[in-house]
Amino acid sequence: MYLLIGGVLYLAGSFLITIAFNVPRNQKLASVEPHSAEGIKYWEYYIGSWTFWNHIRTVSSLAASGLLMIAMIS
Repeated sequence: MYLLIGGVLYLAGSFLITIAFNVPRNQKLASVEPHSAEGIKYWEYYIGSWTFWNHIRTVSSLAASGLLMIAMIS
């Protein structure tokens, strides 16, 4: 059970969050002019939302690692 939950958590928490949230924000950031009004406004949005999803991704990956380690020793 630990292996299954750990695998699903890693897949959803790491890969799916990256694909659904972080990559689109990175692509949008790369497309705006850095010193334009749009670029400055987007950066303010980007830094908060990207950091939030990156923290979720980090916690999910750590939890998945813990569960997978438990699966290995049990």
